[in-house]
Amino acid sequence: MDDRLFKTAMSKFSTGVTVITAEWENENHGMTANAFMSVSLDPKLIVISVANNARMKPILEKTKTFAVSVLAEDQADVSMHFARQKEKENVRLIEFAGVPTVEGAIATIACDLHDTSEQGDHTLFIGKVRDVAVTDRDPLVYYQGKYEQI
Repeated sequence: MDDRLFKTAMSKFSTGVTVITAEWENENHGMTANAFMSVSLDPKLIVISVANNARMKPILEKTKTFAVSVLAEDQADVSMHFARQKEKENVRLIEFAGVPTVEGAIATIACDLHDTSEQGDHTLFIGKVRDVAVTDRDPLVYYQGKYEQI
């Protein structure tokens, strides 16, 4: 199968949209990601998948702490900002559990780096959850290359 067919098949799976954030050398950094899932309840672990050529990869390796912000339905512009698709003014990051996070996210998960595993052209970063916060709003959804709402 070719790469396009594989990507098309993967686009048939609806996902939430997250922004991964971390602080390194007194600067906040972030990237949009939809490759995120929970791994374990005991201990509480999550995983994110980051391309090996992503600017965020060495930051995550060095800082060893990060947050996952699950975006709300009205935050497509925030997602595009962190995906470097469109500049958005006034993207507000707030501190949560010592890590920068996206203001207005429907769920925020602060993690310490637990383990990594290089798989193909991506690295899986397993985070040990140290704190979570949730709000009751609808999520931003990504399906077939477009942002959707429930």
